[in-house]
Amino acid sequence: MAQYKGAASEGNRAMHMQKKRDKAKEQLEELKAKIVNENAIKSNIHNKFSAHYDAVEAELKSSTVGLVTLNEMRARQETLIQEREKQIAMTDEAKLKSKKDQVKKKERSRKIAALSFPVDGEEDDDEIEEEIDLFDYSLYSRDVSILPTVLPKKAKKNPDVDTSFLPDREREAQEEGMKEQIRKEWVTKQENLKNEEIEITYSYWDGSGHRRKVKMKKGNSIQQFLIKCLEQLRPDYSELRTAGVEHLMYVKEDLIIPQHYTFYDFIMTKARGKSGALFQFDVHDDVRLMGDARVEKDESHAGKVVLRHWFEKNKHIFPASRWEPYDPEKKFDKYTIK
Repeated sequence: MAQYKGAASEGNRAMHMQKKRDKAKEQLEELKAKIVNENAIKSNIHNKFSAHYDAVEAELKSSTVGLVTLNEMRARQETLIQEREKQIAMTDEAKLKSKKDQVKKKERSRKIAALSFPVDGEEDDDEIEEEIDLFDYSLYSRDVSILPTVLPKKAKKNPDVDTSFLPDREREAQEEGMKEQIRKEWVTKQENLKNEEIEITYSYWDGSGHRRKVKMKKGNSIQQFLIKCLEQLRPDYSELRTAGVEHLMYVKEDLIIPQHYTFYDFIMTKARGKSGALFQFDVHDDVRLMGDARVEKDESHAGKVVLRHWFEKNKHIFPASRWEPYDPEKKFDKYTIK
């Protein structure tokens, strides 16, 4: 007859209970091992403290000979204990002093490395000594591992070293102020120069010259000059009545001057043309009795005001054949007026 083993759920329940028992057994073994470790640690601590009393007991036995009373025994034991504590205190004090010396030596090395000039060792040692003495080491018991670290100080500077080449905000601000003042003075001077009046002699050229004079400011442009010339010439020359400033050219020392230049530009640069200076607007000849090839001729010719269509028709004929556009990079003579 077959044996009844129960339902499948009963087997699963038995397996689950077995796993729980195994787990509880493992936890119990871990708890036992933990208790054993704690007891071992406690026993080591007891041994550390007992070393002090074992040394006192051994010294008491060696120094006691014969029979002594209980009071004498206690007095001698207290004396040995005090001497032992003094020895331990002296040992700790020596360790503390050694630690302080290491701190001072390290701090001194750091400070010397931060300086840009050599210093006397004694003076630096005294300063570090004062800084370390600010701390009360008794507050830290006998544990030298928690001694405070010395806070770093700002690097010192040698007052005898020249530092004018180093950045200085105050000096730079003063220099900037002086530069700005000089710039303003220069701008004011140039504006006054541009507002000065000059008399310009020119010649309207239509194959022959018709010389006139007009007053302009040094800061006026060639275009403004031609407008004023056109106003002056229109009543006398019918071909100019319908012409505009764009139909005119200004030729000075055989160079065609663009209309955006100003008289101030030529005056400041001392520009020269083919046959004379561009910065002189009157008319004069070189009256020296003896010529000198090392010095340019000091003469100036009247500039020519010309219609463009006349130049296009006659540019193959002298003097228009000599004219060319002005180029500030081109030099026509190596001599300058002395």
